Formats: sequence, structure tokens, C-alpha cells
Amino acid sequence: MTINPEKFADHIAGLVQQIPDDPAIQKAADLFVKALTSGGVIHAFGSGHSEAVAMEIAGRAGGLVPTNRLALRDIVLYGNAPRETLDRYDLERDPAVARTILDLAPVGQEDLFVVISNSGVNGVVVELATLVKERGHDLVAITSQAHSGAVASRHPSGRKLTDLADVVLDNRAPYGDAVLPLPGGGATGAVSTITSALIAQLVVARTVRDLLEAGQAPPVYLSANVPGGDEHNLKLEALYEGRLRRGT
Repeated sequence: MTINPEKFADHIAGLVQQIPDDPAIQKAADLFVKALTSGGVIHAFGSGHSEAVAMEIAGRAGGLVPTNRLALRDIVLYGNAPRETLDRYDLERDPAVARTILDLAPVGQEDLFVVISNSGVNGVVVELATLVKERGHDLVAITSQAHSGAVASRHPSGRKLTDLADVVLDNRAPYGDAVLPLPGGGATGAVSTITSALIAQLVVARTVRDLLEAGQAPPVYLSANVPGGDEHNLKLEALYEGRLRRGT
């Protein structure tokens, strides 16, 4: 038995064709527009590989300026936790960490949250989603419905991310994420980061389109590596002084 990498590309190509038809993408864009037109900021959180998707939403060229990326390391960067805390293998399973991350963030009442988690069951993810909803914010989730539906919650409440979000965006990753079976068990060729990034970019693109159609100038970053990029970006960031973080 061997694997065929081209089948992975074929699988992804099929998903790329399907995902834009998901009506939940427009529902998420509607919440983005609602937040931005109310003067809000969009906070994106993902742990592990899901942090790459949060980076698609917050602080990148072509993306929206009023965005923050929340991360596990915020408890060290902006809090008092020792650096060694980040070495805990079970950090993303500890619900208490979520409250610290949220309390350290510059959050306004009109802000929107996007939580990305392929499984949608770990303690930090579920607790963060719970606190976000308790505090009255809209919540968008990017997750794998197949994987989340096949595993138990690791949160004391028994709830999952999908139980809490106002809009659930399904990244269509299978249980276990990878799609090319290996001899003796297991698989390679993970799906979730690619499809979740596509979803994130589609939501942002539709948000920008809808703002333009409403006669509003969307606050979009230029690449810092083109002439005038820094000046353009700093001018827009100044409109949200004290509300944006661009830590590592």
C-alpha cells in the first residue's frame, strides 16, 4: 500500500468548490459588518494549528484593521504567568486559562469574537466561548462538524463550541483531520488549516464587499512591504487607538 498525494489535492479542490456555497459564510459576514459599523473590533482566537487561521483574520495584508489575535501566550505576554506555563501539554484543556486571556484583552461591548478549533471540545475553547456569550458578544465558530460530533467535550459543562456559537462555519475536515490512509492505520494530509483559512478569507471578502455596497470605506490593511503601506496602516490603526494589539 502507498499513498497518492494527488488525491489530497483533488480532495481539497473539491472542498474549495463546495465551501463558498455555505450560507453560514454570509451569516458570519453579516455579524462582521454589524460589529464594524458599530465601531467594534473583531477578536480571533485559535490554539495549536488553529492559531494560523486566527492570523488570517487579524493583522494581515488585505485583511481588516480593527482585529485582534488572542492566543494562549497572552497570559505571559500581557499577564503575569511565567514563561514555563506555555510548556504545559494540557494548557489548552484548562478552562481557567480562557478567563485570563479574555480579561487581558482590550474588549469593547460591541466587539465580535471568532473562535477557531477543529475539535471544538477543549477546555479553553469552550470556556472562552461561554464567557463571550455570557458577556453579550456575538460569536462565530470555525470548526469541523464531523470531528466535533464524534468526540466528547473536555469542558466540565459537557458543551462544545458548536453549542455556543451564533454562526458555525464547518471546515469539512474529517474525523482525525487527515484524508490519506497509511498502512497499519492513521492518515496524512490534514485538511482543516487549508479549508478554515479559505473560510476566513471568504468571510472577510464578503464583509468588505458589503461595506462597499453600503457606501462605507472598509478599513483594510495594505501590505507593509509596498510603498506607502506603513503610512496607510498606521493612519487606520490610529482610529482604534488603545484597542488593537500587534504582539508576536
